[in-house]
Amino acid sequence: MTAQRMILILTVCLIVCMAALILGAAYFLRQWNRLDQILDNFRQGDLDEGSEGEDGYPDVLETRESRVVSQLRQILSAARFQKRQAAGERDQVMALISDLSHQLKTPLANIIMNTELLQDPGLGEEQRLEFLKRTRSQADKMQWLMADLLKASRLENGMIQFEAGYAGIKETIARAVSSVYGQASSRGIELIVEEFPDVRLFHNPKWTAEAMSNILENAVKYSPPGSCIRLSLVRLDLYTKIQIQDEGIGIPESEFNRIFRRFYRGKEVEQQEGSGLGLYLAQLILNCEKGYITVSSRVGGGSCFSLFLLNEI
Repeated sequence: MTAQRMILILTVCLIVCMAALILGAAYFLRQWNRLDQILDNFRQGDLDEGSEGEDGYPDVLETRESRVVSQLRQILSAARFQKRQAAGERDQVMALISDLSHQLKTPLANIIMNTELLQDPGLGEEQRLEFLKRTRSQADKMQWLMADLLKASRLENGMIQFEAGYAGIKETIARAVSSVYGQASSRGIELIVEEFPDVRLFHNPKWTAEAMSNILENAVKYSPPGSCIRLSLVRLDLYTKIQIQDEGIGIPESEFNRIFRRFYRGKEVEQQEGSGLGLYLAQLILNCEKGYITVSSRVGGGSCFSLFLLNEI
């Protein structure tokens, strides 16, 4: 082999090696740019689903190197999900704090005012006891409000989960009625439970009794002394309807949907004691049991709340 031919072979080999290095460098630079683009998209938060490949990321061929990109996609997707979840939880906490601040403002102001009055050395013993009673009442209201609001928030977010199953409804109704019997009796309101055979419905006795109690408490609160509240059952094909009929002030039809919102209170009852959480909680509980609540009413003609629970098949 001549020296000239040897030089030619070495030159060709050198050119091939240089070409391979250039192509390899170009390939890895291209892959790096794609990885960099994925990271940029994640940082900028502009990953619109379906815009580029899967989940908005640029497409990468199914090669060994694409496994790295696939793993990176999974890591970034998990990070984005956690970021969104954290943002949602933060918004929920802010909303809860805002609601608490708004609802606790009045009773807290009353407690401060009563405390200042109690510091008056010229205050008589009878007046002092009266202001202490008012302060205790406002403190109890705050405690009750916070407990109900936290309970509603936890039900909304799934932090409180209860099991429901088929159980007799008679004992549940008895528990609900007994919880408001004292309030009704003190106002001369008669509670009438129409006779019915016990049926097994899909519910949680404890939570369903609380939902019924909230509706019964409203009925007692907004009914005139000497009136009656009637509770009855109607068996349907899929559901059993539990009706709570009162002779109270009634609800305008325009407010039928609003009364189940958190903190909503009708114009007719804004000046009376209450938080606007009772019906909201009752609806949340029934929803968790695959049931629902409806209302029919007319102003001055009383209201009828109907709770629907699934029959046992």
